[in-house]
Amino acid sequence: MIGSMHERVVAACDGASKGNPGPAGWAWVVADESETPVRWEAGPLGKATNNVAELTALERLLAATDPDVPLEVRMDSQYAMKAVTTWLPGWKRNGWKTSAGKPVANQDLVVRIDELLDGRSVEFRYVPAHQVDGDKLNDFADRAASQAASVQEPAGSGLGSPEPPPAPDVPARAARGRAGSGTKASAGRGGSARTIKAKFPGRCLCGRSYAAGEPIAKNAQGWGHPECRTEAAG
Repeated sequence: MIGSMHERVVAACDGASKGNPGPAGWAWVVADESETPVRWEAGPLGKATNNVAELTALERLLAATDPDVPLEVRMDSQYAMKAVTTWLPGWKRNGWKTSAGKPVANQDLVVRIDELLDGRSVEFRYVPAHQVDGDKLNDFADRAASQAASVQEPAGSGLGSPEPPPAPDVPARAARGRAGSGTKASAGRGGSARTIKAKFPGRCLCGRSYAAGEPIAKNAQGWGHPECRTEAAG
């Protein structure tokens, strides 16, 4: 546990699912006073949804930090953040039913998070994912979760793991010319093909759909696959 000499602990957590549902992973990272990652952990979830991965990441972070020390949690998941900060009180009043009377999704995880939040000071901060010069801690957690989802193996500072590599779904920096039909490419660093994680499923101009959590980039007709953005610009 992080010692109580700090007046506040700053951390980030993230989940990843390759396919939603598909191979999934979770990760959290705790920083020092200069917001440099000092402790982190990531793990596989087998086949799971993005929402399960995001909630699991938060649950593991809360379980691994000292409840007596105020905590700031940075997340790029609107769903996980709203689940525990906005919707949870109503769900509890309704006997863990939604306003439509249906059982709350992922109830076991939400109940566990509620228990871990009880009596402790936790501030949630939303940070957009995949921004140029974005939040370093969130980026670290994002990469660690993506790696855990891809390789389905645990990692972390306690295991002596190296810093997680760039996420495999981030377009390669050195894209050679136009993208092929099945490859992802980028307009290069500082180019206009910045990718983000899709918050909702949608359909690309190429006719193929993309799932929530998949990387997408803006093109002339809206949002779609990064490689289609590159081809349209070419």
